[in-house]
Amino acid sequence: MADKTQKPTPDGGVSTENEVTQPLGLPRWVSAILPIVLLVLVLGVFAFTSPLASIQSQSGEPLPDVTITHTTLPSDETVVLHVTNNGPDSVTIAQVLVDEAYWNFQVEGAGGDQTLAPMESAQIVIPYHWNPGWDLNVALVLSDGATFENTIVAPSQAPGFSLSLLWTLAVIGLFVGVIPVALGMLWFPYIKTMSDRWLHAVLLFAAGVLGFLAFDAGFEAFELAQRVPGAYEGNLLVVFGILGALTLVQAISAWRKGRVAAGDSRASSGLWIAYLVAVGIGLHNLAEGLAIGSSFALGRVSLGAFLVIGFMLHNVTEGPAVVAPVARGERPSFRHFAALGVIAGSPVILGGWIGSLAYSPTIGAFFLAIGVGAILQVNWEIAGMVRDAGGRVASATNLLAFLLGLGVMYVTDLFVVL
Repeated sequence: MADKTQKPTPDGGVSTENEVTQPLGLPRWVSAILPIVLLVLVLGVFAFTSPLASIQSQSGEPLPDVTITHTTLPSDETVVLHVTNNGPDSVTIAQVLVDEAYWNFQVEGAGGDQTLAPMESAQIVIPYHWNPGWDLNVALVLSDGATFENTIVAPSQAPGFSLSLLWTLAVIGLFVGVIPVALGMLWFPYIKTMSDRWLHAVLLFAAGVLGFLAFDAGFEAFELAQRVPGAYEGNLLVVFGILGALTLVQAISAWRKGRVAAGDSRASSGLWIAYLVAVGIGLHNLAEGLAIGSSFALGRVSLGAFLVIGFMLHNVTEGPAVVAPVARGERPSFRHFAALGVIAGSPVILGGWIGSLAYSPTIGAFFLAIGVGAILQVNWEIAGMVRDAGGRVASATNLLAFLLGLGVMYVTDLFVVL
């Protein structure tokens, strides 16, 4: 049992004899940094003595590892490959094959030569006349004979950067994100007249919608992670993004509960959860924008057009999920509804710009993972909201509503895939 006569220290601990008596009479801060200083010294000794040198000499040279992250097609006479050297040694690109024929090429962004240092990225420009819609196979041959291939499916010319493209993507973002979500939010007056039982069912329907988005974004994130340069550990990046977003949003939620305990009435309203739902959906819609923007940047304009139509139908179902948490109590002002719609829908515009200007599988996978983590925490909040209102999350009606949310999203997602 702790001695109650002991006085607390400024750092929140309890004063003891061990804290007062330091080894060799050294100051307390010296004891704190001493292990770190010793660790640096040990690392230095390890690096200078190279104890693994004999093992490395017997295990041979490491294999080269080059990733073709993506390709762009600025004109029908040019193919650009974006590559990264993931291996521990430099590699030299000796030759390039296009449809099994050797072809001229130029390396840009690698110090003016064809050698890539570890973790160095470059663009390989190939002057090749390609035909729209005809698959194109390209392969890099390194100086040691190693080969890395990539197939461009149904290529078409990328529109390139221009202000008109940014404006076009902004308009597309309005039609794909903001307007469909706003239309879905018009169900608010009907939802507000529901009984508690059916309102809880609507909340679980919203949880089903979000659950589908979490699965969908999670699968896409791990799929993109396969195209992330190996040195960035794509799968771990996705896991970190999910757990990081989940923990961050949970920390904000814990802060909000602290405000509730302190008597802040605003923090205890459903409006807080509505904003969390909007943020979670917004992060998912950011990924939708990335998909649309990158489709245009990669020259897959027809795919981008199909994505626009599919996402418009898909996102209408997100509106009720946003407004369901505020169906009880005083109706929020119009500016809150406008803010919820913008937060949930407008990230499509931002994602489209990022995808068209700086497409990267690494960025895409990380944003998708952040969306998954945020959505998982929001679903946890919705379940808590139903319990706090005296409802039972796992009732038959609520479970069927959750399943209906998953099913509706699956059906509308078919419009994106087909």
